[in-house]
Amino acid sequence: MTATPFSVCVYCGARHGHDPAYTAAARALGTAIGRRGWQLVYGGGRVGLMGEVADAARTAGARVIGVIPDALMQMEVGHQDLDDLQVVRTMHERKRRMAEQSDAFIALPGGIGTFEELFETWTWRHLGYHDRPLGLLEVQGYWAPMLAFLRQSVAAGFMDESQMAMLRIETSVDAMLDALQASAGPRRMPDLSGS
Repeated sequence: MTATPFSVCVYCGARHGHDPAYTAAARALGTAIGRRGWQLVYGGGRVGLMGEVADAARTAGARVIGVIPDALMQMEVGHQDLDDLQVVRTMHERKRRMAEQSDAFIALPGGIGTFEELFETWTWRHLGYHDRPLGLLEVQGYWAPMLAFLRQSVAAGFMDESQMAMLRIETSVDAMLDALQASAGPRRMPDLSGS
């Protein structure tokens, strides 16, 4: 029986954004995941950074799993050229299914969907529903204003340094992947029953 490859969930935008560096980062991340022989889990879209990371990962040899709600499939944004496209009923089911199949999580630049996925997974980690590592891939200072706000939340007493320490921040794709793999424990099913 073949061991399951290390599986990375990537949250990212369904748009490209205005800076070509965002697209380049998505392609670099997908390529690096594939070259390592890992598996990509992502939101199942064919558009924006989502499509870029998936295509790059597949081209580089990764197994790619997409998880997408039926409503988005009906809008024809689902990526049909994946190893496994899982169509689910709700966004809640999508996030749970993605988490269950992942050993680590990375957020690339994105919009409100990316923010929501990142913060929910981070909250699950804080509450002990899982112990998998999370990372922010910083591209052209995209995350800097959000990180400043989070540090303000710590200063104001609504968060603490232990919560901030759960989020790995890197500008290098390889440094991010190395750090997440090194801090990942043995794969176990997350307990998301209370989420």
